[in-house]
Amino acid sequence: MTNVRNTASPHWRRWLGVEHRCLVPFTSFSEPEPQPDGKKPPARFALAEDRPLAFFAGIWVPQWTSVRKVKEGEVAADLFAFLTCEPNAEVRAIHPKAMPVILTEEGEREAWLAAPWAVAKDVQRPLADGSLAIVARGEKRDEG
Repeated sequence: MTNVRNTASPHWRRWLGVEHRCLVPFTSFSEPEPQPDGKKPPARFALAEDRPLAFFAGIWVPQWTSVRKVKEGEVAADLFAFLTCEPNAEVRAIHPKAMPVILTEEGEREAWLAAPWAVAKDVQRPLADGSLAIVARGEKRDEG
């Protein structure tokens, strides 16, 4: 798993066709929040407190063959990445470099999955400021 920001890079261009695009469902995502003591516990973001379903713009490559660990030798793995962009105000306060591309409208999800790159590339933008809420901070604790 990795992040894809520079879609002009020859490395990523080959994976930007519709055959490699996917939607990655989520209800919240986290970014490490730097603390004065040097620790970086996660801050979790969602569209609202009730964490409604949303989607990241994703890229997947099934059965990529490579050597990841010399001891294992050549393996085939399903790989995926998230498209990223400049952060909006909420994410920028914690992670100033980037945020995942979040698709909240049906039309933008359809464009990401089916449109030519000249159209689909327009989804690579941050959500409007004020569109995300921090719904939790610190390490996850399971209920019960």
